[in-house]
Amino acid sequence: MAKRPDGKNTSGRGQRDLTIKVKTARGRRSSSTRWLQRQLNDPYVKRAQAEGYRGRAAFKIMELDDKFGFLVPGARVVDLGCAPGGWCQVAVPRVNALGEIEGKPQGTILGVDLQEVEPLAGCEFHQLDFMEDDADIKVKEWLGGKADVVMSDMAASSSGHKQTDHLRIIALCEAAAYLAFDVLEEGGTFVSKVLAGGAEGDLQKLLKQRFTKVMNVKPPSSRSDSSEKFVVAMGYRPETNGDA
Repeated sequence: MAKRPDGKNTSGRGQRDLTIKVKTARGRRSSSTRWLQRQLNDPYVKRAQAEGYRGRAAFKIMELDDKFGFLVPGARVVDLGCAPGGWCQVAVPRVNALGEIEGKPQGTILGVDLQEVEPLAGCEFHQLDFMEDDADIKVKEWLGGKADVVMSDMAASSSGHKQTDHLRIIALCEAAAYLAFDVLEEGGTFVSKVLAGGAEGDLQKLLKQRFTKVMNVKPPSSRSDSSEKFVVAMGYRPETNGDA
């Protein structure tokens, strides 16, 4: 009997199709049905539920930090558009926000979002539109100084038009980058979600002017059929009076 590379039989006899199928209900669009079916069968969704994370996105920041190591004990972190709080959950033990790692500095995590976020031990959440003129001042006041990391998994509401959505998220990422310029310490890190689509060139140019390293990464937990990727900019260089 033929076997797959994992050693399991390929014969249909005695086997079950474990894929959860969702019927298109009255009033539900077929695209919504496909999304729901994908969610129900997504291993990262199931893993997030099993491990107590607030969403599958937690694994994206986990994988990015495993690769680049910016969430270190003592780090002061700002999470923009933090709801529901999965990225903050990952950051708590890594920056030692609860002070549980003896002999290591205790970090600080500040999450901001337009909506209220369920409390999380080791984090401080505030409702804030980070595009407000004085948002940087508020962030630094709440943080008690400047940040070592500014991160964002924000995405603009989908319009259903691929190019429009791409332009919207690039604009959102640029706005997050400008806030990062105002609140980051020298040598700090900026991490943000972007969508591939052709308009990210100006964003890359902007970041390369202000950071020593700028990398584009698609972590394993990012769906293969998604144009989503992440930019990780490290080694922030504050603007000086001599800069153009």
